[in-house]
Amino acid sequence: MIAVTSSPRFVSAAALIGALMCATTACGAESSTSQGSVAGTGTKSATAQSEATWQEPPSYAYTLSSSEGERSLIGTFRVTVRDGRVADAVGLDESSRRVVKQSPGEVPTIGELLKKLDQARRDQADTAEAEYATDGYPVRISLDWEKNAIDDEALYVISAYEPAGS
Repeated sequence: MIAVTSSPRFVSAAALIGALMCATTACGAESSTSQGSVAGTGTKSATAQSEATWQEPPSYAYTLSSSEGERSLIGTFRVTVRDGRVADAVGLDESSRRVVKQSPGEVPTIGELLKKLDQARRDQADTAEAEYATDGYPVRISLDWEKNAIDDEALYVISAYEPAGS
């Protein structure tokens, strides 16, 4: 049998260790439940509800700013979608004009961006987050497959969204 004395120093050390374990557990639980949502300014942070309720319309227009990482889809684009497919993409800066000229099929619909988000989540990417407008469509999608890898990130910012007929 081992006798344990409860000196003030021992009790303080035990309390400190217990407090640190609780704090670490709380942080870990918070980060696992917030995967997929980012508290945004002027956006809806109820990610699961937004994802479940927004239905991509067959026709709409939006502006896409795609940045970060070493990818071909970099720049700002004005995208027109008809019947669920990109019907027109206009490059609004030098990088995006090059993409539209060389690889017009690279410019995605919002639905295709959401599929990339879903795939990153299935692949357990270090970052797979989205922010949503109050009416449900995504306004920002941030992906990073490996936190310590260089240039594998992707950031998509969606603005000037207009459903057809609006």
